[in-house]
Amino acid sequence: MSQNCCVLIDTDQNEKAKINTKTDCCPTCGQKGKKVDSITIKAMLNVSLLALREMPYLFCRTAACPVVYFSADGLQVFTTDQIRVPVYQKKPNDDTVLVCYCFHHSPTTIRAELLATGASTVVEAIARGIQADQCACEIRNPQGSCCLGNVQVILEWVQHELGAEERGKMKKRKVSNQA
Repeated sequence: MSQNCCVLIDTDQNEKAKINTKTDCCPTCGQKGKKVDSITIKAMLNVSLLALREMPYLFCRTAACPVVYFSADGLQVFTTDQIRVPVYQKKPNDDTVLVCYCFHHSPTTIRAELLATGASTVVEAIARGIQADQCACEIRNPQGSCCLGNVQVILEWVQHELGAEERGKMKKRKVSNQA
């Protein structure tokens, strides 16, 4: 379900212009953005910071949209090719993209730990890092906030995936034993 907040209005005679009627919707995909601090944008952009304007910016989480950050007035966007690191929300199916930018966890590292030990300590390890004041999510994470929610989703997804694989192996063994 789309939360599109853009409308078409007449500006001159028969000319149509796309106007962002809410300041929290991406001008490209129309989905609601998340406010992000300027320190995050300054750390993430790989273009001159002279491009930044004195106004609020928002983060676009939509995977299919190339926009990562957009100005509140909708007149300026920064896309994935203008960001220093791959953005997890833009590449959710790429297991090598970091989901935790402070402690370098990705779906691949989470899966490797689960396969090696049968359990994951990723959430606890990140929580310890936060308590030790070792994280810098507002600077290192493109979304500008803590990654724990994203990490938990990935952990549950990988656990489910590995469980499904194991169930499939058990089913194959059962069938071959019956043959």
